[in-house]
Amino acid sequence: MTDRDDITGRLTGAWRTITLSVMAIAGAVVLALLVVTLAEVNGQRDRALASQRHSYDVMILARTVQGTVAHAEASLGRYVISGDQQLGQIYYDDWRRARQAIGRLAKLVRDNDVQLTHVAILQEAFRTRGDELALTALSTNYGKNSQALSRFYQARQSDALTRINDSLDGIITDERLLLEMRTTQARASVRRSTTIAKVLAVFGVLLVGGGITMGWVMVEALAGRAIARDEAESERLRADELAEAVARATEELRAQEARLRQVQKMEAVGQLTGGIAHDFNNMLAVVLSGVELAARHLPHGADETARHLEGAREGAERAAALTARLLAFARETAINPEPITAAALFDGLGDMLTRSLGDGMTLVLEDESDGWCVRVDRVQLENTLVNLAVNARDAMEGRGTLTIRAGHTSLPGDGAAGASGEFMTLAVADTGCGIAPDVLDRVFEPFFTTKPLGKGTGLGLSQTFAFARQIGGEVTIASRVAEGTTVTLLLPRDRRSEKSASAPTPVAPTPIALATAAPADAGRAILVVEDDPRVLSATMEALADLGHQPVACDDATQVGTVLAGMTQVDLILSDVLMPALTGPEMIATLPPAFAHVPVLFVTGFAGEANGGVALGDHPVLRKPFTLAALDRAVTAAAARGDHPAPLAAE
Repeated sequence: MTDRDDITGRLTGAWRTITLSVMAIAGAVVLALLVVTLAEVNGQRDRALASQRHSYDVMILARTVQGTVAHAEASLGRYVISGDQQLGQIYYDDWRRARQAIGRLAKLVRDNDVQLTHVAILQEAFRTRGDELALTALSTNYGKNSQALSRFYQARQSDALTRINDSLDGIITDERLLLEMRTTQARASVRRSTTIAKVLAVFGVLLVGGGITMGWVMVEALAGRAIARDEAESERLRADELAEAVARATEELRAQEARLRQVQKMEAVGQLTGGIAHDFNNMLAVVLSGVELAARHLPHGADETARHLEGAREGAERAAALTARLLAFARETAINPEPITAAALFDGLGDMLTRSLGDGMTLVLEDESDGWCVRVDRVQLENTLVNLAVNARDAMEGRGTLTIRAGHTSLPGDGAAGASGEFMTLAVADTGCGIAPDVLDRVFEPFFTTKPLGKGTGLGLSQTFAFARQIGGEVTIASRVAEGTTVTLLLPRDRRSEKSASAPTPVAPTPIALATAAPADAGRAILVVEDDPRVLSATMEALADLGHQPVACDDATQVGTVLAGMTQVDLILSDVLMPALTGPEMIATLPPAFAHVPVLFVTGFAGEANGGVALGDHPVLRKPFTLAALDRAVTAAAARGDHPAPLAAE
């Protein structure tokens, strides 16, 4: 028994040893399998998280491209409206950033053929859209605002913009679907691995007992907690990125709204200024007419009264000059382009500048233009040169030499001034204090001035810049401190009018002077059409004092009836802007019997420079006018008609 028991014990011990060894080996295998399974689970989790981050990066970058493109186009729209070069730079920088973002997007999706197809379409559409917007920006840079606006609004309907948005939306949608698919696969793989681990854990429980079971439970719990923590961290980061993007977009929107309110405010100020200046012109016409009529009828020897009237006239002239500046600021100055040569311009401008500059100034006019001609509004050009001359006088403190030199030049397409073609140049040079380099680039900004407080409006050079760009020209400035400044106007050459432009324009505005005698051919029958009763009364009295027979009409719709009641009509003198009909519209509705009656338009306002009332080839007399100017304008306008118009029998 003892031996048998010993053998049995030995056999039992051996079996136990074998069993324990097998169990140990099985436990080791189970443990190894558990380790491998957990490693696979962790690897799948890491790959899933990496895929999620990649998808989030792609979607965020796509949204960034959309936002940057939208911001670039918004900046271009503001640049087209205002002409501000800083806005143009913002547009360029945003467009460049969008291009760089598209390049990064292409790198992110290089392992996805479907997304690469979307990116290829996006890159092609982006290049097409960039070419379209580049034309708009180029037109704005050259001052062709109306053409730039037209191209900008046409570009809003562009197929390229639709393809850009569709491509980006497609990238985001495909990436979101890919993210969902990867997440589903990762979860399925985790579940599969978890199932295997559970089976191994159950088998391990049979081998190693409750300890291994508890260890597996703890490992599983820790793994699930780690996955949940990683997912929560990923969602938090994504939420933070989205919140930051929303904050940036909100701040940009607020900035854009503030800029829009400023533009609207300036537009309202311009409209208000133009309306006030228009009414003030009518008042000044009445004042000047009354002053001159009173001066003409003064008895001999009334020197004191004449002196007071002369002071009133000078004050009215200064008010008229201020009104002209206000209308120029509001871009509501009357536009009446005519062919002008440098010789004809200097003939009418020399005396005016000499009187304006004072005795301490030496004026030099040099014509080296070889008879080149430009087609511009004479009043605007003269006002521009007067403004430049006054600025030069102030820079020289009233003493020095002012040189106005007319020349000509031809610029290639890449000219320094940014324009191309043939130009007549008008260079205004002074020997004054000059302008410091750090402010030279700002002199054309509206309301910027280097003069002391109260000595300048800051509108002179900005109006010069606007005038040059308005007619397709350029303006440049060169200055050195303590040596002087030269402002050069480049005005497009008008070959077609060079032969006729050498003769002076018969109704060109001249410095106001009192009329002293009625014209030799007085006695014309003139129909006066004016809706303002004060201006109508003053004009009637002025014409009567000049020896004419004026007939009043305060309603443009009744002109035909009034004409039918007149026995003779030599001239129609009409305001331009009236409530029922404009002057040109009224003339267009005249009966055929009066179609050849000469017409003289009188106006102080003709709307926007690019959208004014078309006056045809009829002469224009600007308000406020003097009796002398009225006399000359009536004579010149009436001389255009061959004979008085036939009238209906009474």
